[in-house]
Amino acid sequence: MKYAGLLVMPAGFFLALAALALFPEPGPRAAFVLCGLAVEGMGLVVAVRGHMLPRGASRP
Repeated sequence: MKYAGLLVMPAGFFLALAALALFPEPGPRAAFVLCGLAVEGMGLVVAVRGHMLPRGASRP
């Protein structure tokens, strides 16, 4: 799962860039930029959770 999160973060970044390039009106542009930032945040959460140790596990 950690690699999936690392792949999702750039997807959100490119979604936000595409919104800036494709939408001239500020309303839809802001909505898509917020969605892109949300996708980046979800990717970050998945990547961090993928690198965490399970509960009760100790480091070697």
